[in-house]
Amino acid sequence: MSPVNDDYGKKGLVSARHRIAMAKLALETSDWIRVDPWESEQETWTETVKVLRHHYNESLTLLQSRKELMKNKQPIERSTEDSLSNQHSVLPELKLLCGADFLQTFKTPNLWKEEHIKEILEKFGLVCISRAGSDPAQYINESDLLTRFQHNIFLVKEWIQNEISATQIRYALCRGLSVKYLIPDSVISYIAHHNIYTEESERKNEGDLLQPLKLHNTTGNPLND
Repeated sequence: MSPVNDDYGKKGLVSARHRIAMAKLALETSDWIRVDPWESEQETWTETVKVLRHHYNESLTLLQSRKELMKNKQPIERSTEDSLSNQHSVLPELKLLCGADFLQTFKTPNLWKEEHIKEILEKFGLVCISRAGSDPAQYINESDLLTRFQHNIFLVKEWIQNEISATQIRYALCRGLSVKYLIPDSVISYIAHHNIYTEESERKNEGDLLQPLKLHNTTGNPLND
């Protein structure tokens, strides 16, 4: 999980330090999902493709470090691990996990650079989780670029639908309603302690353009991400 930078400019976006802290609390019981603060710690908003490049390079560095570690081990120990390693001597894969409605954003004027969409689809790929009211297959069919790389777009059907909405949870918190059983108790306590989601916080960045749209207006170039 990579929380977006505060500079993104989305309406109601609370401070990254709070979003990271809440995500870590929510994932305390997970042994396979982690939170990475790199994106949120940059001086300004970072385009999605650059975030993917960063994490891919980090994966390559980690892989290389493990190879170097094996080289320095005793011959007998190393030969056993080498035989296992050779069976899986492939480059790491990194894919962008998203809701199916995310595909629609590729059609939003000036939100994405076309070359960035192409790189995400071609070099990395997408894993799209189904959402009520979204038809990812239709989104793909309506786009020449998505159709071209549909082999690298993996659609995941949730057979047990989970319609919990972060937006609706924030609205409930603003109105003083209970969100127990919708999010972990530790996160509820954190929100209450820091008084995060209020009518005032929901108005943050109200009327502002998202950072990618601001960049488009500044540069005058079409299709900025």
